[in-house]
Amino acid sequence: MKKILVVSPHADDETLGAGGYLLKHRDLKDEIYWLNVTNARTEYGYTEKEQYDGVNQTQKVSERYGMKKFYDLCLEPAALDKYDKSFLINKFSEIIKEVEPNIVIILFQFDVHSDHKVVFETMYSCTKSFRYPYVEMILSMEILSETDYAVSTQGFSPNLYVDISEYIDEKVSIMNEYENEIKPSPFPRNEDAIRGLAKFRAAACNVCPRPPRDNPGCSGQRRS
Repeated sequence: MKKILVVSPHADDETLGAGGYLLKHRDLKDEIYWLNVTNARTEYGYTEKEQYDGVNQTQKVSERYGMKKFYDLCLEPAALDKYDKSFLINKFSEIIKEVEPNIVIILFQFDVHSDHKVVFETMYSCTKSFRYPYVEMILSMEILSETDYAVSTQGFSPNLYVDISEYIDEKVSIMNEYENEIKPSPFPRNEDAIRGLAKFRAAACNVCPRPPRDNPGCSGQRRS
């Protein structure tokens, strides 16, 4: 059994970037932990309804992933660069030492959102092998509307592919829990874009993302 910690600057990043992976490991009976860094709260100028909806959504999403534990730092969205780096490192480090994860899922280094950049730098500081020897693997996830806007010379180039054919429908369903984050095309966070990115990455590693019933030769597995 593995312990997996996924880190999201904002609730929905975990699903956009690693939803299928988390569902797959849920069914493998691995322990999944979720650290969310920011949240809409009245003290930051959000309405009580927005705060309530945020709490309700993360609770539902946690249950659907079968999270072992959900951590929410409740820091201010789109303002992480104003927090002292040592404060953030201490907060993150406390959770990592409690969980002792084997796999840590973080952001892509060159995501354009300032919160994403701060979380990446902070988390990377908290995965040094001599301080956190239980960390075996660090994964960066690709997040629609953030990773795809990186400067072309610093674009996301994956070297690990995971077949989530069995989980793409559930991933989309979970993403729909964040009803305020889903909008029609050409807005990048929608069902068509999520499925399209999955198909694109599947093609890159020669995988059929969903076995068509009329094509039994397409198994949905990696072909060597």
